[in-house]
Amino acid sequence: MLLFLTYSSLFFLLPLSCTPSPATAKPTIPTNLKSNNYTHGWRRFEKLVHAKRGSHICGISLLKSYFHRFGYLSGQQDRNYSEEFDSDLELAVIRYQEKHGLEVSGTLDPKTISAIMSPRCGISDSVKSGLHTTERYVYFPGHPRWFRQIPMTLTYAFSAENLIPYMSLEDISSAFRRAFSKWESVIPVRFEETGDYGSADIRIGFYGGEHGDGQPFDGVLGVLAHAFSPPSGKFHLDADERWAVDFEREKSKVAVDLESVALHEIGHVLGLAHSTVREAVMYPSLKPREKKLDLTLDDVEGVQALYGSNPNFTVESLQEYSETSNSYHPAVDLRHRSTKWAMFLAVPILYFFM
Repeated sequence: MLLFLTYSSLFFLLPLSCTPSPATAKPTIPTNLKSNNYTHGWRRFEKLVHAKRGSHICGISLLKSYFHRFGYLSGQQDRNYSEEFDSDLELAVIRYQEKHGLEVSGTLDPKTISAIMSPRCGISDSVKSGLHTTERYVYFPGHPRWFRQIPMTLTYAFSAENLIPYMSLEDISSAFRRAFSKWESVIPVRFEETGDYGSADIRIGFYGGEHGDGQPFDGVLGVLAHAFSPPSGKFHLDADERWAVDFEREKSKVAVDLESVALHEIGHVLGLAHSTVREAVMYPSLKPREKKLDLTLDDVEGVQALYGSNPNFTVESLQEYSETSNSYHPAVDLRHRSTKWAMFLAVPILYFFM
Protein backbone atom coordinates (compact mmCIF):
# COMPACT_ATOMS: atom_id res chain seq x y z
CA MET A 1 0.00 0.00 0.00
CA LEU A 2 1.05 3.60 -0.30
CA LEU A 3 3.38 4.93 2.33
CA PHE A 4 2.81 8.15 4.21
CA LEU A 5 5.05 11.17 4.56
CA THR A 6 6.89 11.95 7.79
CA TYR A 7 4.59 13.46 10.41
CA SER A 8 6.18 12.89 13.80
CA SER A 9 7.99 16.21 13.88
CA LEU A 10 4.74 18.07 13.31
CA PHE A 11 3.50 17.17 16.78
CA PHE A 12 6.42 18.88 18.45
CA LEU A 13 6.34 22.19 16.54
CA LEU A 14 3.72 24.77 17.42
CA PRO A 15 3.22 27.77 15.16
CA LEU A 16 4.33 31.02 16.73
CA SER A 17 1.15 32.77 15.57
CA CYS A 18 -1.14 30.63 17.72
CA THR A 19 -3.67 32.39 19.88
CA PRO A 20 -4.66 31.03 23.29
CA SER A 21 -7.58 28.65 23.37
CA PRO A 22 -10.80 29.84 24.96
CA ALA A 23 -11.68 28.75 28.47
CA THR A 24 -13.74 25.60 28.13
CA ALA A 25 -14.59 22.55 30.17
CA LYS A 26 -11.94 19.85 29.85
CA PRO A 27 -12.87 16.55 28.23
CA THR A 28 -13.21 13.36 30.22
CA ILE A 29 -9.91 11.75 29.34
CA PRO A 30 -9.19 8.17 30.45
CA THR A 31 -6.86 8.21 33.44
CA ASN A 32 -4.46 5.81 31.73
CA LEU A 33 -3.73 8.52 29.16
CA LYS A 34 -2.85 11.02 31.91
CA SER A 35 0.24 9.39 33.38
CA ASN A 36 2.63 11.94 34.82
CA ASN A 37 5.53 9.77 33.68
CA TYR A 38 4.67 9.63 29.99
CA THR A 39 3.45 12.07 27.38
CA HIS A 40 2.65 11.81 23.71
CA GLY A 41 1.97 14.43 21.07
CA TRP A 42 -1.76 13.82 20.86
CA ARG A 43 -2.36 14.90 24.47
CA ARG A 44 -2.19 18.51 23.33
CA PHE A 45 -5.51 17.98 21.49
CA GLU A 46 -7.18 18.06 24.91
CA LYS A 47 -7.35 21.86 24.73
CA LEU A 48 -9.39 21.71 21.50
CA VAL A 49 -12.48 20.34 23.26
CA HIS A 50 -15.70 22.03 22.08
CA ALA A 51 -13.94 23.65 19.11
CA LYS A 52 -16.19 23.92 16.07
CA ARG A 53 -16.33 25.53 12.66
CA GLY A 54 -15.14 29.12 12.92
CA SER A 55 -12.90 28.53 15.96
CA HIS A 56 -9.30 29.78 15.84
CA ILE A 57 -7.25 27.82 18.40
CA CYS A 58 -3.57 27.01 18.68
CA GLY A 59 -3.21 23.31 17.84
CA ILE A 60 -5.84 23.01 15.11
CA SER A 61 -3.07 22.84 12.49
CA LEU A 62 -1.69 19.76 14.23
CA LEU A 63 -5.14 18.18 14.28
CA LYS A 64 -5.35 18.73 10.52
CA SER A 65 -2.05 16.89 10.14
CA TYR A 66 -3.43 14.05 12.26
CA PHE A 67 -6.57 13.78 10.13
CA HIS A 68 -4.51 13.87 6.94
CA ARG A 69 -2.27 11.08 8.18
CA PHE A 70 -5.19 8.79 8.99
CA GLY A 71 -7.20 9.43 5.83
CA TYR A 72 -9.79 12.02 6.85
CA LEU A 73 -8.34 15.06 5.03
CA SER A 74 -7.53 14.67 1.36
CA GLY A 75 -4.87 16.47 -0.68
CA GLN A 76 -1.15 16.84 -0.24
CA GLN A 77 0.38 17.20 3.20
CA ASP A 78 0.72 20.89 4.03
CA ARG A 79 3.17 21.79 6.79
CA ASN A 80 1.56 25.24 7.00
CA TYR A 81 -1.97 24.28 7.96
CA SER A 82 -3.87 27.21 9.44
CA GLU A 83 -5.26 27.37 12.96
CA GLU A 84 -8.79 27.93 11.63
CA PHE A 85 -11.49 25.31 12.12
CA ASP A 86 -12.68 25.49 8.51
CA SER A 87 -15.26 23.55 6.50
CA ASP A 88 -12.71 20.92 5.41
CA LEU A 89 -11.84 20.16 9.03
CA GLU A 90 -15.52 20.03 9.95
CA LEU A 91 -16.06 17.39 7.25
CA ALA A 92 -13.04 15.46 8.51
CA VAL A 93 -14.45 15.48 12.05
CA ILE A 94 -17.81 14.23 10.75
CA ARG A 95 -16.09 11.41 8.85
CA TYR A 96 -14.08 10.51 11.94
CA GLN A 97 -17.17 10.45 14.14
CA GLU A 98 -19.02 8.26 11.64
CA LYS A 99 -16.09 5.86 11.36
CA HIS A 100 -15.68 5.54 15.12
CA GLY A 101 -19.33 5.20 16.08
CA LEU A 102 -19.48 8.58 17.81
CA GLU A 103 -22.31 11.11 17.85
CA VAL A 104 -22.01 12.95 14.54
CA SER A 105 -21.91 16.69 15.18
CA GLY A 106 -18.84 18.06 13.40
CA THR A 107 -17.81 19.51 16.77
CA LEU A 108 -14.87 18.33 18.88
CA ASP A 109 -16.93 17.15 21.83
CA PRO A 110 -15.20 15.39 24.77
CA LYS A 111 -15.82 11.86 23.48
CA THR A 112 -14.39 12.74 20.07
CA ILE A 113 -11.28 14.31 21.62
CA SER A 114 -10.84 11.27 23.88
CA ALA A 115 -11.03 8.95 20.86
CA ILE A 116 -8.52 11.06 18.91
CA MET A 117 -6.07 10.93 21.82
CA SER A 118 -6.31 7.14 22.18
CA PRO A 119 -3.30 5.04 21.10
CA ARG A 120 -3.92 3.36 17.77
CA CYS A 121 -2.62 1.53 14.73
CA GLY A 122 -0.57 3.63 12.31
CA ILE A 123 -2.40 2.47 9.17
CA SER A 124 -4.90 4.89 7.60
CA ASP A 125 -8.57 4.37 8.41
CA SER A 126 -9.28 4.05 4.69
CA VAL A 127 -12.10 6.56 4.38
CA LYS A 128 -10.95 7.92 1.02
CA SER A 129 -12.62 6.97 -2.24
CA GLY A 130 -11.41 3.89 -4.06
CA LEU A 131 -11.43 1.54 -1.08
CA HIS A 132 -13.87 -1.34 -0.88
CA THR A 133 -16.13 -1.19 2.15
CA THR A 134 -19.13 -3.06 3.47
CA GLU A 135 -21.31 -1.96 6.34
CA ARG A 136 -18.45 -2.89 8.67
CA TYR A 137 -15.18 -4.44 7.54
CA VAL A 138 -12.96 -2.77 4.94
CA TYR A 139 -10.37 -3.95 2.41
CA PHE A 140 -7.31 -2.21 1.04
CA PRO A 141 -7.45 -0.91 -2.57
CA GLY A 142 -7.49 -3.76 -5.07
CA HIS A 143 -8.44 -6.42 -2.52
CA PRO A 144 -4.81 -7.51 -1.93
CA ARG A 145 -4.40 -11.00 -0.47
CA TRP A 146 -1.90 -13.84 -0.52
CA PHE A 147 -2.43 -15.63 -3.84
CA ARG A 148 -1.38 -19.19 -3.19
CA GLN A 149 -3.05 -22.54 -3.45
CA ILE A 150 -5.63 -23.11 -0.73
CA PRO A 151 -4.93 -24.37 1.89
CA MET A 152 -1.79 -22.27 2.15
CA THR A 153 1.08 -21.85 4.58
CA LEU A 154 2.66 -18.50 5.47
CA THR A 155 5.91 -18.26 7.40
CA TYR A 156 6.85 -15.57 9.91
CA ALA A 157 10.07 -14.63 11.68
CA PHE A 158 11.35 -12.09 14.21
CA SER A 159 14.23 -9.71 13.52
CA ALA A 160 17.03 -10.68 15.93
CA GLU A 161 18.38 -7.12 15.77
CA ASN A 162 15.04 -5.48 16.50
CA LEU A 163 13.61 -6.93 19.69
CA ILE A 164 12.95 -5.35 23.12
CA PRO A 165 15.41 -5.94 25.98
CA TYR A 166 12.92 -6.45 28.83
CA MET A 167 10.92 -9.26 27.17
CA SER A 168 12.22 -12.68 26.19
CA LEU A 169 11.92 -13.95 22.64
CA GLU A 170 10.01 -16.89 24.09
CA ASP A 171 7.34 -14.57 25.54
CA ILE A 172 7.13 -12.57 22.31
CA SER A 173 6.90 -15.72 20.21
CA SER A 174 4.19 -17.21 22.45
CA ALA A 175 2.03 -14.08 22.18
CA PHE A 176 2.32 -14.09 18.39
CA ARG A 177 1.68 -17.84 18.20
CA ARG A 178 -1.61 -17.36 20.05
CA ALA A 179 -2.56 -14.43 17.80
CA PHE A 180 -1.78 -16.30 14.58
CA SER A 181 -3.76 -19.31 15.81
CA LYS A 182 -6.93 -17.18 16.14
CA TRP A 183 -6.84 -16.29 12.43
CA GLU A 184 -5.71 -19.81 11.53
CA SER A 185 -8.84 -21.24 13.16
CA VAL A 186 -11.22 -19.40 10.80
CA ILE A 187 -9.47 -19.54 7.40
CA PRO A 188 -7.57 -22.27 5.48
CA VAL A 189 -4.20 -20.64 6.17
CA ARG A 190 -1.50 -22.08 8.41
CA PHE A 191 1.22 -19.93 9.99
CA GLU A 192 4.67 -21.34 10.74
CA GLU A 193 7.47 -19.61 12.64
CA THR A 194 10.89 -19.84 10.98
CA GLY A 195 14.37 -18.78 11.97
CA ASP A 196 15.12 -17.51 8.47
CA TYR A 197 14.08 -13.86 8.71
CA GLY A 198 15.22 -12.98 5.20
CA SER A 199 12.98 -15.50 3.46
CA ALA A 200 9.95 -15.34 5.78
CA ASP A 201 6.65 -14.17 4.32
CA ILE A 202 5.93 -12.05 7.42
CA ARG A 203 8.87 -10.19 9.03
CA ILE A 204 8.31 -8.85 12.55
CA GLY A 205 10.41 -6.35 14.46
CA PHE A 206 10.35 -3.55 17.06
CA TYR A 207 11.55 -0.15 15.84
CA GLY A 208 11.84 3.38 17.20
CA GLY A 209 11.21 6.67 15.41
CA GLU A 210 12.26 6.77 11.77
CA HIS A 211 12.94 3.25 10.55
CA GLY A 212 12.93 3.45 6.77
CA ASP A 213 9.33 2.81 5.72
CA GLY A 214 8.00 6.38 5.66
CA GLN A 215 5.86 5.87 8.78
CA PRO A 216 7.97 6.90 11.80
CA PHE A 217 6.93 5.91 15.28
CA ASP A 218 6.32 8.63 17.84
CA GLY A 219 7.38 7.34 21.26
CA VAL A 220 5.18 6.09 24.10
CA LEU A 221 1.51 5.79 23.11
CA GLY A 222 0.34 7.54 19.94
CA VAL A 223 0.95 5.05 17.12
CA LEU A 224 1.52 1.54 18.51
CA ALA A 225 2.32 -0.48 15.39
CA HIS A 226 1.67 -0.87 11.68
CA ALA A 227 1.68 -3.74 9.21
CA PHE A 228 1.35 -3.60 5.45
CA SER A 229 -1.11 -5.29 3.12
CA PRO A 230 -0.14 -8.40 1.12
CA PRO A 231 2.29 -9.36 -0.16
CA SER A 232 4.58 -6.95 1.74
CA GLY A 233 4.79 -8.92 4.97
CA LYS A 234 6.29 -5.97 6.89
CA PHE A 235 5.12 -5.96 10.52
CA HIS A 236 6.54 -3.18 12.73
CA LEU A 237 5.89 -2.40 16.41
CA ASP A 238 6.95 0.75 18.28
CA ALA A 239 9.93 -0.20 20.44
CA ASP A 240 9.23 2.73 22.79
CA GLU A 241 5.94 1.28 24.02
CA ARG A 242 5.83 -0.67 27.26
CA TRP A 243 4.74 -4.02 25.82
CA ALA A 244 3.18 -6.62 28.08
CA VAL A 245 2.11 -10.25 27.93
CA ASP A 246 0.86 -10.36 31.51
CA PHE A 247 -0.66 -7.34 33.24
CA GLU A 248 -0.18 -9.03 36.62
CA ARG A 249 3.57 -8.80 36.10
CA GLU A 250 3.66 -5.53 34.15
CA LYS A 251 2.27 -2.72 36.31
CA SER A 252 2.92 0.27 34.04
CA LYS A 253 -0.14 2.46 33.52
CA VAL A 254 0.70 2.73 29.83
CA ALA A 255 1.44 -0.94 29.21
CA VAL A 256 0.11 -2.24 25.87
CA ASP A 257 -1.00 -5.83 25.39
CA LEU A 258 1.28 -7.41 22.78
CA GLU A 259 -1.09 -10.21 21.75
CA SER A 260 -3.98 -7.79 21.13
CA VAL A 261 -1.86 -5.59 18.87
CA ALA A 262 -0.42 -8.63 17.10
CA LEU A 263 -3.93 -9.96 16.45
CA HIS A 264 -4.94 -6.63 14.89
CA GLU A 265 -1.85 -6.21 12.72
CA ILE A 266 -2.08 -9.79 11.40
CA GLY A 267 -5.45 -8.73 9.98
CA HIS A 268 -3.62 -6.08 7.92
CA VAL A 269 -1.03 -8.64 6.82
CA LEU A 270 -3.92 -10.76 5.51
CA GLY A 271 -5.54 -7.83 3.66
CA LEU A 272 -8.09 -6.34 6.06
CA ALA A 273 -8.23 -2.59 6.68
CA HIS A 274 -9.92 -0.95 9.69
CA SER A 275 -13.43 -1.89 10.74
CA THR A 276 -16.12 0.52 11.90
CA VAL A 277 -17.24 -1.97 14.59
CA ARG A 278 -15.93 -0.81 17.96
CA GLU A 279 -15.77 -4.38 19.35
CA ALA A 280 -13.91 -5.78 16.32
CA VAL A 281 -10.24 -6.69 16.45
CA MET A 282 -9.79 -4.56 13.31
CA TYR A 283 -11.09 -1.39 15.02
CA PRO A 284 -8.10 1.03 14.89
CA SER A 285 -7.54 1.97 18.54
CA LEU A 286 -6.57 0.18 21.75
CA LYS A 287 -6.22 1.87 25.13
CA PRO A 288 -3.37 1.08 27.54
CA ARG A 289 -4.00 -2.06 29.62
CA GLU A 290 -6.90 -3.03 27.38
CA LYS A 291 -7.17 -6.44 25.74
CA LYS A 292 -8.90 -7.60 22.56
CA LEU A 293 -8.05 -11.26 22.32
CA ASP A 294 -10.85 -12.74 20.23
CA LEU A 295 -12.08 -12.26 16.69
CA THR A 296 -15.62 -11.02 16.28
CA LEU A 297 -17.94 -12.23 13.55
CA ASP A 298 -17.17 -8.99 11.70
CA ASP A 299 -13.46 -9.88 11.57
CA VAL A 300 -14.28 -13.42 10.51
CA GLU A 301 -16.67 -12.40 7.72
CA GLY A 302 -14.08 -10.00 6.32
CA VAL A 303 -11.15 -12.43 6.24
CA GLN A 304 -13.26 -15.36 5.00
CA ALA A 305 -14.40 -13.24 2.05
CA LEU A 306 -10.71 -13.16 1.04
CA TYR A 307 -9.62 -16.72 1.82
CA GLY A 308 -12.70 -18.85 2.42
CA SER A 309 -13.50 -20.69 5.63
CA ASN A 310 -11.49 -23.17 7.64
CA PRO A 311 -13.47 -26.43 7.16
CA ASN A 312 -13.66 -26.84 10.94
CA PHE A 313 -15.01 -23.36 11.62
CA THR A 314 -18.58 -22.75 12.78
CA VAL A 315 -20.24 -19.62 14.11
CA GLU A 316 -21.14 -21.57 17.24
CA SER A 317 -17.50 -22.45 17.88
CA LEU A 318 -16.56 -18.76 17.72
CA GLN A 319 -19.31 -17.93 20.20
CA GLU A 320 -18.29 -20.70 22.59
CA TYR A 321 -14.65 -19.65 22.46
CA SER A 322 -15.60 -16.04 23.14
CA GLU A 323 -17.71 -16.96 26.16
CA THR A 324 -14.85 -18.87 27.82
CA SER A 325 -12.16 -16.22 27.33
CA ASN A 326 -11.34 -12.73 28.58
CA SER A 327 -12.33 -11.10 25.31
CA TYR A 328 -13.18 -7.44 24.98
CA HIS A 329 -16.31 -7.90 22.89
CA PRO A 330 -19.62 -9.30 24.20
CA ALA A 331 -20.67 -12.73 22.91
CA VAL A 332 -24.25 -11.45 22.69
CA ASP A 333 -23.28 -9.81 19.40
CA LEU A 334 -22.54 -13.24 17.97
CA ARG A 335 -25.85 -14.62 19.24
CA HIS A 336 -27.78 -11.80 17.63
CA ARG A 337 -26.10 -12.16 14.28
CA SER A 338 -26.27 -15.98 14.36
CA THR A 339 -30.01 -15.69 14.93
CA LYS A 340 -30.26 -13.27 12.02
CA TRP A 341 -28.40 -15.72 9.79
CA ALA A 342 -30.77 -18.53 10.85
CA MET A 343 -33.84 -16.41 10.07
CA PHE A 344 -32.36 -15.44 6.69
CA LEU A 345 -31.90 -19.11 5.78
CA ALA A 346 -35.26 -20.18 7.17
CA VAL A 347 -37.37 -17.82 5.04
CA PRO A 348 -36.76 -19.48 1.66
CA ILE A 349 -37.13 -22.95 3.21
CA LEU A 350 -40.53 -22.10 4.66
CA TYR A 351 -41.57 -20.57 1.35
CA PHE A 352 -40.58 -23.76 -0.48
CA PHE A 353 -42.83 -25.95 1.68
CA MET A 354 -45.84 -23.64 1.61
